[in-house]
Parts: sequence; C-alpha cells; structure tokens
Amino acid sequence: MLNEHDYHFMREALALAADGLYTSMPNPRVGCVVVKDSVIVGRGAHLRAGEPHAEVHALREAGALARDADVYVTLEPCSHHGRTPPCADALMAAGVKRVFAAMQDPNPRVAGSGLARLQSQGISVSSGLLEAEAKALNPGFISRMSRGRPYVRSKIAGSLDGRTALANGVSQWITGEEARADVQHWRARSCAVLTGMGTVLLDDPQMNVRDAGLLGLKSGIQPLRVVVDSRLRLSPQARILHGGHVLVAHASQDEARLAALQSAGADCVHLPAEDGRVDMHKLLQVLASREINEVLVEAGQELNGALLQAGLIDEFIFYYAPLLLGSDARGMFDLPAMTAMSQRIDLQLLSVDRVGVDLRVRASTGA
Repeated sequence: MLNEHDYHFMREALALAADGLYTSMPNPRVGCVVVKDSVIVGRGAHLRAGEPHAEVHALREAGALARDADVYVTLEPCSHHGRTPPCADALMAAGVKRVFAAMQDPNPRVAGSGLARLQSQGISVSSGLLEAEAKALNPGFISRMSRGRPYVRSKIAGSLDGRTALANGVSQWITGEEARADVQHWRARSCAVLTGMGTVLLDDPQMNVRDAGLLGLKSGIQPLRVVVDSRLRLSPQARILHGGHVLVAHASQDEARLAALQSAGADCVHLPAEDGRVDMHKLLQVLASREINEVLVEAGQELNGALLQAGLIDEFIFYYAPLLLGSDARGMFDLPAMTAMSQRIDLQLLSVDRVGVDLRVRASTGA
C-alpha cells in the first residue's frame, strides 16, 4: 500500500532525473534514490550516455546502507547489457529489499523483464508510482521505442492574429527577448532541430544552442540540425552548415549539388516521396535509427502544414506576441481550405504561461 512517503521519495527521484534534461540523450532521463529507515542515503541521476545509470550512482553513495533498503527509480531498471551493465544486477548485488519504479521501460529489450528479474530474486517490486510525471520527462525516448519515430514539437512565433511574418517574409522580431531565450531551452533538450528551405533562404539561420554553458552543457554539444531540402537548393555557404552536424534530407538526383553540400560537411540522405518532395515519415524513421528522441521544428507554414497533415506533430509551442499583422501577412500553416467545421484540427491545451511580454501556449495534437 503506497503512502505519502512513497510519493515524496519518488518526487525526489523525478527531480534528480530532470538534471539530465539537456544531457542524457539518446538515453532516457532517470533519477533514483535509496531510502533506509525513511531517510535518503543515496541519490543518483543518469546524466550522459556511456556513464553509470542513476541506480549505480545512488547505490555507490548509499554503500552498505543499501542492504534491505527501498529504491525509488523513475524508470524500470534495465536488465540487458548496453553501454553499461544491467542495473537490475547491481540492485540484486546490493541486497535491496524493495524497488518502486515510476514506469515500465518502453525499450523492447527490457519491457518488464527488469522488474521480473528482481522479483525472481525475492525483491518486492512495484510500478506506476507517479507514472505520468515520469513519462512527461521522456516523451522522445518513449516515442522512439514504441512508435519507431521521435517525439516532434513545433515552435511557432506569431502575432495575436496568428501571423508569423509580413507578406514579404520579414519576421525579425515578432516576439521579445525573453521568448527567444526560452526557445533555447527547447532546442537544448532536443536531439535535433528541423527546418525547411523556405526558412533557410529567408533568414539564413544557424539553428544552434546559444549560451550552452548557462544550460549546463559542455561546449560544442549541439543538436543535429536537419534541413528538408527537396531540390538541394541549400548553399554550401549557408550559416546552418557552420560547425557541422547537419543532415540534409532531399529528393533530388542532382549529383553536382549533392557533392558540393557533402564537401561542405553536410550529411545527405535521399528520401523521395511520390510527389517529388521529401518523405517525412521516412525522415523521422531515419532520425529514430540515429537515436534521435525529441525533434524541435522551427519552420514556416509550408513544412508545418505538411507535417500537420501527415499527423507527425505531437506538440506545438506557440509564442504569441501582443501585436497584429493583418490578413496579408503569412500564416502558421499551409493547409487545404476547410469547408466544414468537422474538418477542423482540435488541440489539447497543455499550458499557458507569460514569457516576458509574450504568451507561450503549449498544445498537444494527440498524434
């Protein structure tokens, strides 16, 4: 029977898991506490792939006090050899008495076997304590393991009348400094930032994380930048290619342009759809194969419209500035005309917050 202490200790583990928000990828964000006689004697978080998992850190801190202790961990302990040994084995060797997992591991290589392994050795196990909070920390890892594609967020900055740029394409700046700084956090927690050629041609952006040190990131760590460029129009001198770590998804057979981009350091992948554009479903599958968990889309109305119609956007982050741009300005989505309200696209509001002078609205598509 769960009690208030169980909830308290799992919340402590969740807070530790959040320490890996910007650094644990492609692995999940996991926290763990070891509790003896209602006192936390060991704490751990998984911060970087290849380093010890949260349970190992917590057990090391607990030392001999781990024997007959309770363990609260935000994700089912692994039962397989990956970059590190199985955490289930470490817990058994430490002689813990009970293990509370917030959620089962969606990785098919684990998927309940970690808890079953512990239980087979006489350790009491429980799963589901603050499960929703644990899942909220790892939407990308869960999506990649269960759906074979990353979790996709689209960030859109617009006016109160839903316009993202003037008719001539000018959009800098609609939102204020605080909102633009807030975007850096969403970039930093994403494994990849995705944009289209319209945005690149108009703004020549870098799409990188600025002030990485302020976010606790090592210098040089950046998300993969992905450009959807069906006709290979990207210039080898484009700023987005500076610093490398760029994937260009295309549908072109132009070998000369392809060679020029590859010489500039771009990794190019040929993913043609029947309409001559990039197959977005296949692109997300490619990203999943490269262990990309979360994707942040920063693009214009054409790419956002294509992704939305394909059912590939999981969440929107709208930044609304207190201004109006009028009906001739550019909208958020390039979508076919709707003739009935039944064709509308319903969203579920997740949160509404003030960010400086602007509003940030997060909404789920239910995809």
